[in-house]
Amino acid sequence: MAQLTAPRDTLFYEIVEKDWLPLAAGVRLFAGGIVAINAAGYAVPGATATNIIAAGRAEQTIDNALGAAGDQKVEIRRGAFLYANSGGADAITIADRYKDCFLVDDQTVARTNGGATRVRAGRVVRVEPAGVWVYINPLAG
Repeated sequence: MAQLTAPRDTLFYEIVEKDWLPLAAGVRLFAGGIVAINAAGYAVPGATATNIIAAGRAEQTIDNALGAAGDQKVEIRRGAFLYANSGGADAITIADRYKDCFLVDDQTVARTNGGATRVRAGRVVRVEPAGVWVYINPLAG
C-alpha cells in the first residue's frame, strides 16, 4: 500500500490490562508477586524456569495449595511494576533501560537469562535504588 494522503478510519481493538487466570494445582500466589503461565496454561509464581511466560502482577493473595488445576482464579494486571534487582553480574543497571530482563522468582528480575535457565520477565523501564521498574505484558512482545 502507498503512504496515506488523507485521514484513515483505523479500527481499534481494546486490550484490557487486567485478566483472570486459572491457578495451577498446589499453587499459592501472593498479592504483588509476578505471575507466570505454565506450559499447560495455568497461573504459577514467577520463577527461574524455561517453560513459563510472565503474565503480570497478582492483584490478590490466593491459595490453591489443596486444589486441582483451575479450581481458583487470580486477577492479574499488566503494566510497569517495581521489583527487586538481582545482584552481582546479574544486577540490572541504567544501561539496561528498555532492554529485556529475566525472571529469578516472583519478586526479583535479572539482567541475563542465567545461561538459558530463565524466561523474559519484561522490559526495564527504570532502575532505582529501590529496584527495577519492569513493564510486564506478554502481548507486547
